[in-house]
Amino acid sequence: MGQTSTTETNGPPPKYDAAAVERGKTTFVGACGFCHGSNAKGGEKGPDLLRSVLVLDDENGNTIGPFILRGRPDKGMPRFPFTPQQIADIAAFLHDSIKNAIERDNYKILDIVTGDPRAGAAFFNGAGHCNSCHSVTGDLKGIGARYEPVTLQGKFLQPDYTWTEGTPPHLVSAISVTVTLPSGESFSGALEHYDDFNVALRDGNGAYRSFTRANGVPRVEIHNRLQAHVDLLSRYTDSDIHNLTAYLVSLK
Repeated sequence: MGQTSTTETNGPPPKYDAAAVERGKTTFVGACGFCHGSNAKGGEKGPDLLRSVLVLDDENGNTIGPFILRGRPDKGMPRFPFTPQQIADIAAFLHDSIKNAIERDNYKILDIVTGDPRAGAAFFNGAGHCNSCHSVTGDLKGIGARYEPVTLQGKFLQPDYTWTEGTPPHLVSAISVTVTLPSGESFSGALEHYDDFNVALRDGNGAYRSFTRANGVPRVEIHNRLQAHVDLLSRYTDSDIHNLTAYLVSLK
């Protein structure tokens, strides 16, 4: 058997430009969060990128760049015509996320309830438009008593894309699709697959339906029940997040 060499890395972990990380996060969430999750840890269709060998071997976008530009139509991943700067920013966001995941055991989460609940209520009922989907006397009643603050904050920043609802309870996906044929006949259901050439769904009866696409036919409309959460990720300020967390925690 041959000898095995071990490379030992010394010194602190690399630091990534905060502005580049933030730009990368915004671009990633808007274009890639649909499949890979807003935190890049995997979503409805895409894998966990923080564990991806392709990403781990990347340096400043040199390996993920060609992959992003080329896409994987056979796997449902479209091409994205990003600029070199956008790709470098996405790489910074992903590598910074990996670094934070590695260091997660090196710090203790302290009290994150540092915001103003009154300002959080104003955001909830005003600029955030949260009350257009949620009610503090309905689905959010007593939510501050059901979850720890850090868990509660994570639920509105990175919500689950599947959940149960109804009576009897049944599994629901946030992502649905409507396919309309030239005849006007349409089919709706949970999105199973989508690329430049095919779209597939599973309807309410559990039937799998697949359609070939060409030149925009049939018409495909994708619906994300959590789109409001995705849109807010690029609009939140740190104060908004802290204030909203403080307000939700107060709903005992």
